[in-house]
Amino acid sequence: MERLNIWLTSCLCMLVSLGQTGDSCAMDYTDADRERPLNVVFILADDLGWADIGCYGQLQFETPNLDRLASQGMRFTQHYSGAPVCAPSRCVLMTGKHLGHAEIRGNKQAKLIDPRFEEGQAPLSENATTLASILQKNGYRTGAFGKWGLGPVNSSGSPDKKGFEVFFGYNCQSVAHSYYPAYLWSNTTRIPLNSKAIPGHNKQPQGEVRCEDWVGENYAPYRMMDEAIAFLKDSSDRPFFLYLPLIEPHVALHPPLNRLDDFPREWDTEVYRGENGYLPTARPRAAYAALVTDIDRHVGRVLDTLDELKLAENTLVVFTSDNGATHAGTANPKLNMGGADMSFFQSTAHLRGYKGSIHEGGIRVPMIARLPGVIEPSTVSESPTYFADWLPTILEATQFDKPDDSKDGESFWKLLTGENPNWKRENPMIWVFPEYGGQVAIRSEQWKLVRKQLNTPKRTGPWELYDLSQDESEQTDVAWKYPELVQLLSERLIRETDDNDLFPVKIPSTVD
Repeated sequence: MERLNIWLTSCLCMLVSLGQTGDSCAMDYTDADRERPLNVVFILADDLGWADIGCYGQLQFETPNLDRLASQGMRFTQHYSGAPVCAPSRCVLMTGKHLGHAEIRGNKQAKLIDPRFEEGQAPLSENATTLASILQKNGYRTGAFGKWGLGPVNSSGSPDKKGFEVFFGYNCQSVAHSYYPAYLWSNTTRIPLNSKAIPGHNKQPQGEVRCEDWVGENYAPYRMMDEAIAFLKDSSDRPFFLYLPLIEPHVALHPPLNRLDDFPREWDTEVYRGENGYLPTARPRAAYAALVTDIDRHVGRVLDTLDELKLAENTLVVFTSDNGATHAGTANPKLNMGGADMSFFQSTAHLRGYKGSIHEGGIRVPMIARLPGVIEPSTVSESPTYFADWLPTILEATQFDKPDDSKDGESFWKLLTGENPNWKRENPMIWVFPEYGGQVAIRSEQWKLVRKQLNTPKRTGPWELYDLSQDESEQTDVAWKYPELVQLLSERLIRETDDNDLFPVKIPSTVD
């Protein structure tokens, strides 16, 4: 018992910083440090599992361009998304505010707030400052190509009002369930794409399932990538921020037909009929592999274009995912949503949970950063970082001050550059997620405290505490063992959570 008390005392000392706010974004550069401002390319996959690419352990298919990126830069083993689902994760990324302070904390449709909007998600407010808006005000050309999800066209949260000079892609996440949509958006102009648009959802309970029945004329991801590459070439004479929120490998599983035969036919012994939502496909495993390897091809196009333009040496390239691999299935528990077979690909490796969960499989994501001559090649960092950190990190890299109200994220630029290889964050990481039953989590050092079922009519779930240094799979709840630590962490979580009428969640104020 005496040993336990000594240990708890040391833990409490270690966690005193939980009651303090740190700011680690000092600017050390001079104007002469670089002949030209740093360019930034940020590539965001959609629902990519932590182990879905080669350099993170994927064995079923190859991702040579992402592996090349890792060999030329730094790969992170404990990087976390801003949220377990799309829109709030992107909000944290763009604003640098964690989910306890973020405006957008869920995937709520805009029409539920304002019936004038036919598509799109709840918008960022006029007052919300984004990374793109800061860079744009400082002379950067800014472009986004892919899926937005932070406000309908002509709302306060549309990309053209949040710092992007050029936007091309899907405004609405629901529309992005189809890879062959009727249209895409070019800023506020609707661009027709497919006269035979393919829906993102359908079922085929009986009969032959044929992949060719679900193909339109123009494949949206390839069109968006063409626009992104054109943006790069048009921006070669000035600093730029290219944001690439790809839609792959989010279901539905319908890649171009010619990609399916790149993978063994014997993989797919059963067809998927749409029973877990989205579209049927005769080759679900091949389709998923095609989507992920298409991400790899997109990354290769970007890297090759930077080389062609002689911009690689002055461009920070970041690759990550907005959350973990797609949810577990419902009607067919052998498959995940949309027919994705996450067990076959071991997409989350040993991590618990999928998209929609605040457990590791839902929020721990792959992340690679490359900047030749600055970030040491073939390095690996185990330092915990997350999406809220990107705004201060990129602003320190580009030598701009962060907003006064941006206190959630911590710059890890000196970790990337090797100036401070022992960098450790000062404050905990926070997730306050009102959807999927209502879930919250806080991570400090190796400790992660979670609570679920906060917005359900059932009894609220208990506090769960995990020591991730010993239990990355979150199999052993030790909350009973360290009640003082649970109390300290839960109190910090509550202090870090503002009221949000649009996305309410009630966090119990006492340990019960």
